[in-house]
Amino acid sequence: MTAPTTATLVTEPAAPRRRRGQLWAILRSSREAIVGLVVLGMFVLLALVGPALVPYDIHERVGGVYEPPSLAHPLGLDDGGVDMVALLVQGGQNSLLVGFTAAVISMVVGGGIGILAGYFGGWTDSALMRVTDYFMVVPLLPLAIIVSAVWGAGLTNMILVIGLLIWTTTARLIRAEVRSVKERAYVQRSRSIGASRSRIVFRHIVPQITPLLVANTTLAIASAIFLEAALAFLGLGDPNAITWGKIIELGFVRAAVSAGAWWAILPAGLCIALVVTACSLIGQAVEDALNPRLKVSHLTPRSFQLHAIHRQEAAMGTGTVRDATKEAR
Repeated sequence: MTAPTTATLVTEPAAPRRRRGQLWAILRSSREAIVGLVVLGMFVLLALVGPALVPYDIHERVGGVYEPPSLAHPLGLDDGGVDMVALLVQGGQNSLLVGFTAAVISMVVGGGIGILAGYFGGWTDSALMRVTDYFMVVPLLPLAIIVSAVWGAGLTNMILVIGLLIWTTTARLIRAEVRSVKERAYVQRSRSIGASRSRIVFRHIVPQITPLLVANTTLAIASAIFLEAALAFLGLGDPNAITWGKIIELGFVRAAVSAGAWWAILPAGLCIALVVTACSLIGQAVEDALNPRLKVSHLTPRSFQLHAIHRQEAAMGTGTVRDATKEAR
């Protein structure tokens, strides 16, 4: 009777460390996630140190209208004679700020609602999910246009609008995961020995759903940047803030297409596409690793059986399962 108790006491403190390292292990084991991290990290680094490396200011006229790319200006100039590299760096700062901040707001709102609905259930679950359903059925872009027009065109308002509109998917997924986690044996045991609700949520449930929450937050960054570009292109962005969407909008409004100045539109669009793709790769890699159905959905019955045997052998530490299978054949 004492041996199992001792083993439980010895191995239990290691569980939080394994949970903390789960996300990093998932990211390291996926090529897509590594590529996404590298691309996203390059853009973040460029946004942080880029202004110190670019010799021109976004308010400085350094040449003529829509001058083509040259050695002095690798991406050419816009209609005001401003260096496009300086504009892209400044636009990257604001676009990434909108994306990350709106994603954090979405994570807090969606994660909080999902945890409350999944853990408490009952009328709390019903009320919160009806609110979530209401936001899910309303078209996102038209609602964002209306709210932005009512609140006013400002970078802070845009962050709030986007963050408060893209949380629904996170809330749904977190609710489903919490409902699964709260029925596990160790949570039931903690509840039976008198652990408080707050301790169960923050000590046992939140660490388990953190990788899934991070995956959805990463996908929310891509959605926020794309939605900001759409709003800015429609003229609902902050007129005093340069973002990638604003650069594209100014290029179309000021006849860059008819002038053949592709460098005034294409680089900003490529930056948005690369960041959105990088975030999608990271989020999808984590989601695939956390969803066992995605791992085995492509397996044949034969390979599925071998996969199950290898997992049993790893759990038992012996080859008896394989030997028993051969004898049965």
